[in-house]
Amino acid sequence: MRETLSETERRDWLRLARTENVGPVTFDQLLQRFGTATAALAALPGLAARGGRSSLKLATQAQVDKELADGAALGAKLIASCEAAFPQALAALDPPPPVIWARGRVELLDRACVAIVGARVASAAGQRFARGLAAELGESGHVIVSGLARGIDAAAHEGSLPTGTVAVLGGGVDDVYPPEHAKLYARIAETGCVVSESEPGRTAVARDFPRRNRIISGLSRAVVVVEAELRSGSLITARLAAEQGREVLAVPGSPLDPRAKGTNDLIRQGAILCEGVEDVLRSLSASPSMRERDGVWDPDEAADDLDHD
Repeated sequence: MRETLSETERRDWLRLARTENVGPVTFDQLLQRFGTATAALAALPGLAARGGRSSLKLATQAQVDKELADGAALGAKLIASCEAAFPQALAALDPPPPVIWARGRVELLDRACVAIVGARVASAAGQRFARGLAAELGESGHVIVSGLARGIDAAAHEGSLPTGTVAVLGGGVDDVYPPEHAKLYARIAETGCVVSESEPGRTAVARDFPRRNRIISGLSRAVVVVEAELRSGSLITARLAAEQGREVLAVPGSPLDPRAKGTNDLIRQGAILCEGVEDVLRSLSASPSMRERDGVWDPDEAADDLDHD
C-alpha cells in the first residue's frame, strides 16, 4: 500500500501511532477495520468503553505538534508506513512499524542493506573483523545497518562510513547512547542515516531495544552476528531476521571464549558460517527471495518466496 497522506491525515496517523497501547499489530488491525487513522481515532473511545475501560489515553494534538516540531528542529523526516518514501524492506514486514523518523540520507534505506551486530564487550579481533567486513561489503555496494552500541556495532559503522551506514536507535533519533559515540553519531547523521521508531527526545529504556532490533533486521537482506554470548541481544536480532525471511550468518569462534558461545550456537542451529565477505555475498546471491535492481532491493518481486513474521 502506497498512499499520499494529506497533512491532516499524517497528523492523525502519528496520533494513532502514539496512542496508549497501540503498537504495530493493533495499529494495523485498526486500519483494516476502519480504513483510515482518522476514523480509527474517532472509534477508539467507544471501543475502549465496550471493552470495559473507563478511559483511554489518546495522544493529543499538542503531543503531535511537539513531536513534529522537535523532529523538524533536528532536520529529521517523519515517514508513515503507507508512504512511498517508507523503506520497501521494512514495509514488507507483517506488520511494519506505523512510522519511523529518519535523519540524514533517507535514500540509503532503500539500498541493499546488510546488518552487522554483536557483543558490546567485543574482542579486538572481533572489532577488526566487523570493521573490515563492513568496509568490504560497502565497497561491493551494500549499506551497513547496526545499532550504534559499543563494540561490534561501532566497528561496523566505522568501517562503512565512507560507503553508507544506517544507525537504528532505541530512543529518539537524537538519543545518542552510549555518550562516547557522539562524534560517531554526528558523522553518521551527516553522511549516513539515523533511524528510530520512537519520538525525538525519547531516552531508550529496556523494552525499546527488541523493537530497535526488529527494525535492524527488517531493513536488511542479511544479518551477520560477529560475537555474542548466549543471552546477547544480538541473538534476538538473528531470531527476528530468520522469522522475517532474511539470511542469518554467524562468525565462528573459540569454544573457550564466552563471546563465541552465541555465534557457534547459531551455526549449530543452521546459520550460515561467515569467515569473510565472500560468504555473505554468496549467501545473498543464492537466496531466491532477495533480488536487486540497480542496488535497490525489491521485496515485491519475491513476495511469494518470503516467510514474513
